[in-house]
Amino acid sequence: MDGKLNITYITLDGYVDVDKYRYLYFVIMFMSFILIICFNSTIVWIIAIHKNLHEPMYIFIAALLINSALFSIVIYPKLLINILSEKQVITYQACLFQWFVNYSFAGSEYFLLSAMSYDRYVSICKPLQYPMIMRKMTVSMLLVLCWLLPACQTTVPVVMSANTNLCIFALKGISCNSFVFKLQCVTSRLVHIYGLVGMIAVIICPVLFICFTYTRIFVITYRSCREVRKKAAQTCLPHLLVLFHFSSLSAFDILLARTEVKFPELIRLIIALQAILFHPLFNPVIYGLKMKEIHKHIKSLFSRNV
Repeated sequence: MDGKLNITYITLDGYVDVDKYRYLYFVIMFMSFILIICFNSTIVWIIAIHKNLHEPMYIFIAALLINSALFSIVIYPKLLINILSEKQVITYQACLFQWFVNYSFAGSEYFLLSAMSYDRYVSICKPLQYPMIMRKMTVSMLLVLCWLLPACQTTVPVVMSANTNLCIFALKGISCNSFVFKLQCVTSRLVHIYGLVGMIAVIICPVLFICFTYTRIFVITYRSCREVRKKAAQTCLPHLLVLFHFSSLSAFDILLARTEVKFPELIRLIIALQAILFHPLFNPVIYGLKMKEIHKHIKSLFSRNV
């Protein structure tokens, strides 16, 4: 605690052997950051310049990739600075902001995946009504809600915890997660209850909605011809892969935050890197390889440059 400036510093002790592997960590993280920005922005650019991709499904994909890119742009600079620093510290206020960014963008990912599942449901199960339901105004409103609702939901605990006294000044992680609330001298029961309600609203409800819509899609396509089943599989499989991967990471994060289970530091680091490094790369790779139209434009782009 710096009494003169009234600034509280928190030590991030999730880095394993950072003194020994400092420059290796930095190179891996820096190269990953460049690849994340390049991969995500390339597919967003492809969707933007090709008119045949100006459909709700591809617009939602572009929004999902922008979500990953923005998350990385906010998180990575501090990570890279920490790796090169002798002490991995962050102010309490900056830690709360980092927590806000982590969970706001995570919530947006679930909401965007829900919007994608709804789009696929209407397209496959109600094809004649699709143009009327998925209008530009509808898509725009869904995009605004996908970013606005999680941001509003995560703002509340940040504001409630901004002036709370801390009794612990070390956080197990390489970025701020929900463990930040366990640093407080007195854990607010209201914040705890609000966190549970928020988890249900931002994670569980979207996941249940996605499972319901895809179940309906598979039931209807099962009764249809082979061509319809193939088309449904091609467009729905990438969304389900992204949902499964991201839900697995979220489940581990909730397990760490809500239970007293102790994991080895190396396991914590690997899981943290999965969310920060691998997942933002996973999304563009999956959509670039599995979405037929996007893959076709990517091949065309690289064949022209060869």
